[in-house]
Amino acid sequence: MTKEQKSMSANVFSRDELIKCGRHELAGAGVPLPLPDMLMVDRVIEMNRQLGIHGKGEIVGELDLNPDLWFFQCHFKNDPIMPGTLIIDALFQLLGFYLGWLGYAGKGRALSCGKIKFKEEVSPGAETLVYRVSLKKIRERYMIIAAADGSAAIHGNPVCIAEGMMLGLK
Repeated sequence: MTKEQKSMSANVFSRDELIKCGRHELAGAGVPLPLPDMLMVDRVIEMNRQLGIHGKGEIVGELDLNPDLWFFQCHFKNDPIMPGTLIIDALFQLLGFYLGWLGYAGKGRALSCGKIKFKEEVSPGAETLVYRVSLKKIRERYMIIAAADGSAAIHGNPVCIAEGMMLGLK
């Protein structure tokens, strides 16, 4: 399958393909991602329907922590760290993308997050931030609502844990 033919049937996606999703140019992508600079994921390295901490599916993505990323330049002067809100946003971005991969369509909107723990700061000296979102359940009523738990880690060490994420599709 060439890159031009790739669709949401794959389970690995490059940054260029994620940007195509944000532009509504990726075949089968039912839930668009934000475009750069708000796209907080460089690639999706795995998606599956059975694994994850709840056994109901999981998506794993990565962000290369290039020191030139826009948020390191302004958060905070002489003390650059990645804003925690952007880590949480990345987890929600991946949850929405996962729902599109499952065949759902709509505009993804973060609804709530039950519990968030920040364990470490993310600085430009780190190499790659690995996000993992594990689906708990999907409810189909007046709107599609997905519940999941997520985490972000560097070299296997957790920097953020988000429990009780709720994302709706409208």
